[in-house]
Amino acid sequence: MMKINSIFIGRMLNSATKHVLHCCLLLIVIIVFELVSGGIRWNSDKKEQLDPWVQYGVVGTITLYLLRTLTFLSFPQVLFNFIGLTIYNAFPDKVVLKGSPLLAPFICIRIVTRGDYPQLVKANVNRNLNKCIETGLENFQIEVVSDKPIGLSPHRRVREVVVPPNYRTSSGAMFKARALQYCLENSVNELADHDWIVHLDEETLLTENSIRGILNFVLDGKHEFGQGLITYANEDVVNWITTLADSFRVADDMGKLRLQFTMFHKPFFSMKGSYVVTQMGAEKQVSFNNGLDGSVAEDCFFAMKAFAQGYSFNFVDGEMWEKSPFTLWDFIQQRKRWLQGILLVVHSKAIPLNKKILLGISCYSWVTMPLSTSNVVLAGLYPIICPPFIDFLCAFIGAVNIYMYVFGVVKSFSLYRFGIARFILFICGALSTIPFNLFIENVAVIWGVFGKKHKFYVVNKEYKLPVTA
Repeated sequence: MMKINSIFIGRMLNSATKHVLHCCLLLIVIIVFELVSGGIRWNSDKKEQLDPWVQYGVVGTITLYLLRTLTFLSFPQVLFNFIGLTIYNAFPDKVVLKGSPLLAPFICIRIVTRGDYPQLVKANVNRNLNKCIETGLENFQIEVVSDKPIGLSPHRRVREVVVPPNYRTSSGAMFKARALQYCLENSVNELADHDWIVHLDEETLLTENSIRGILNFVLDGKHEFGQGLITYANEDVVNWITTLADSFRVADDMGKLRLQFTMFHKPFFSMKGSYVVTQMGAEKQVSFNNGLDGSVAEDCFFAMKAFAQGYSFNFVDGEMWEKSPFTLWDFIQQRKRWLQGILLVVHSKAIPLNKKILLGISCYSWVTMPLSTSNVVLAGLYPIICPPFIDFLCAFIGAVNIYMYVFGVVKSFSLYRFGIARFILFICGALSTIPFNLFIENVAVIWGVFGKKHKFYVVNKEYKLPVTA
């Protein structure tokens, strides 16, 4: 009965209604959080009567105010997420083709892998190939670029490229950047400048909506680079904790990333390395030949370099599927690499300062997370007097960040598939992972800041279903 009700409710709600309900829920979460945390106060509070300079001393008071100030480093990205999640329909309908696939330019779907999981690569190449054919994509090829031979079955639409062990770039680029740069060499590249490349990780799966979104993007041809939404709770969920924690990333795609690309067409906060659509000529001009500093987070460095060179970006409709890390160890290592890579980009002299201001603020809000997180405890133990507007903004930042987990679950999990009861349970589960996520992020930050840089940890992507008798 519960399952039937959930299906009935889902069918009754159209795209616009879902978006309005989501905006109302976001507003309710913000108001409740403001009232509970004291961001909105109708009467004067007792804490306004104390003098922190007398109560805690000069050093203690300055420290408390500095810690409170660190909270505002995350305000730009919170504001982008809030605006992006509200002004654009967060539950768009099925992507509709705006032109014939027969008129689309050539599309190369490029998968870069180290070659450690050949069976995974083979299975996903086969699935993506069939999905492209089913959706009506005509002028395309799937290209697998690997450090080790994969042994793909011969197919006219599949190409395997093995990066020679002795290949070196002129700048000393390493890891994934080295493989991507190898594809751009004249002796390897088979694409024309007007062709397009869709960059995927080895575990990324295409959907009909994403293929239609890519076709619309390349047929439009107004922007050289694009990126779309990735969700992590599809098919078998391997690790529920990491998957629910990654619901924040889903909301981040639909908020901050969508706003910066749709409204401004610029990567103010960078971009991810998967579900990236690039025009061949522009990619070759920007290149991945960016030395060691551009090799740990090659996607971030590439986006900021393209931004500095004046290229434009847009959001690609439709979602692709990936899986969250299978273990907590991989989850920490993944976050640590991202932090270290983005720090290297922010500090790189190759990227102009005026192009990386918002990225730098966002990065240092991450770096200072262990300090800003302490406000959760210190605000209760050692209250200080702040202007009402400051208290309001602090509560607003906290409320939006909490709601990001809720929205990520709503966007990732199907009400039809799980029913209302389990759907609500997933939302509660995502909220309960917030302390875990804060702990993991803090560990990754401390390890990333003080650990060895220029390392590229590859998480395990291959999951073998248990065999039962």
